[in-house]
Amino acid sequence: MAEDVVDGRGIQPRHLIVTVCALFADQLDGWFPVASLVRLLADLGVDEPAVRSSISRLKRRGLLEARRVRGAAGYELSDGARRLLHDGHQRAVHQSRPAVADGWLLAVFSVPEAERGKRHTLRSQLTRLGFGTAAPGVWIAPAHLHQETAAVLDRHGLRGYVELFRADHLSFVELPAKVAEWWDLDGLQQSYADFLARYRPVWRRWSRRRAIPEREAFADIVRMHTEWRLLPYADPGLPRELLPKNWNGSLAAELFASIDRRLTVPARRHVNLARLG
Repeated sequence: MAEDVVDGRGIQPRHLIVTVCALFADQLDGWFPVASLVRLLADLGVDEPAVRSSISRLKRRGLLEARRVRGAAGYELSDGARRLLHDGHQRAVHQSRPAVADGWLLAVFSVPEAERGKRHTLRSQLTRLGFGTAAPGVWIAPAHLHQETAAVLDRHGLRGYVELFRADHLSFVELPAKVAEWWDLDGLQQSYADFLARYRPVWRRWSRRRAIPEREAFADIVRMHTEWRLLPYADPGLPRELLPKNWNGSLAAELFASIDRRLTVPARRHVNLARLG
């Protein structure tokens, strides 16, 4: 099938297309001709039928919008997709963590049974924001996520179902023990470890090379950004003292930034060549 996974990491063509548009569309005034997308995705091992099928799916989901420029067919990211990617980028590049004294954000919600779809959307959005579950209908996150949470709830028409509270932890149970219940920190630690295992060899390879082949740089940076995009959402940005020892997230963020700095310029040159055809 055209939408089959393209490699052993589980990266699907539509995710790669979104990454290409997010990273490089500014070189084309926010717009990618279909022909350029086909050429660039070929460098990632995706054939033309899979590209066109994935574009159609992204268009149906409202993430891509069709636009013609000088008679050429192409696509650009929708406003909604840009907002989502901007939020993810902010989390990826701003890895500062709050202190325990900064407090917590509680989201208390109730959705009528007749509006189960809204309940699913609400839970999905809170999960994407990095909330953990403190009790049924009570979700918790570091207080610094307040503005982003309020904006997401407004955007999805969910504000009327949720009350947001600023809180301090005053329980008799040690906070690190409760945090381990509210979030799957072991799973997140492993996800970061997997990222390190995949991309440390990539960094060693590129750090030793003086000349950087542009096509290879493009392929590596697109795959890396695609895999990384989900991790900052899964990570709620907890205070360091509440994290496991030897937290892999800090190491993974440093590795991501090093590879990104090394490969961005040659990757952009390759995109310019693909645009010229």
